[in-house]
Amino acid sequence: MLRAGSSVPIRRRRRAVTPDAALSRVVAPSRGAGLWLAGALALAACGGSPREARTRTGMAAHVERGLGTYYGREAQGGPTASGERFDRNKLTAAHRTLPLGTRVRVTNTRNGRSVEVRINDRGPYGRGRIIDVSEAAARQLGMIDAGVVPVTVEVIQ
Repeated sequence: MLRAGSSVPIRRRRRAVTPDAALSRVVAPSRGAGLWLAGALALAACGGSPREARTRTGMAAHVERGLGTYYGREAQGGPTASGERFDRNKLTAAHRTLPLGTRVRVTNTRNGRSVEVRINDRGPYGRGRIIDVSEAAARQLGMIDAGVVPVTVEVIQ
C-alpha cells in the first residue's frame, strides 16, 4: 500500500508473538489435524518404499516397487558412477542408493519377465522412478516399446 499522494510504501507493524503464544500454536492441534495426520501416514505406508522380505537362505532382502525406465543409445560409451564406460548391450542398471556392484533381479510386473542386472551407475532422476536398466535388460524385460513400466527390484547379491 502507498500513502496517499506519495510513492513511499506504508510499513505495517508486526505484532510481537510471545513464546507462550508461539508454543500454543505449535502444540495445540487444529481442527482436522488428526485426519490430516492419519491420511499422511496412510499414504506413507503404501508408497514405493523398500520393504523387508526373506530370501531362500533366510536373510533379509531389499525389495522395491515403482517405475523402471531404460537408457541406451544416448549414453553409449559415456562414463558411469563406477568408472566404467556404459555399454547398452550389457545387463547393467542405475539405482540411486544401492551400492555399486550390487546384483538385483528386476521384474516387469505387467508381463512377469525378469532379468538379473548389476548396479554400475546412479540414477534415475525422473520423478517416481526407481531404476534405469540398460537397453539389453530392457529387451529381456519387454519394455522397449513402453519405455516406462511398473517393476519390482529385489537385491539378490
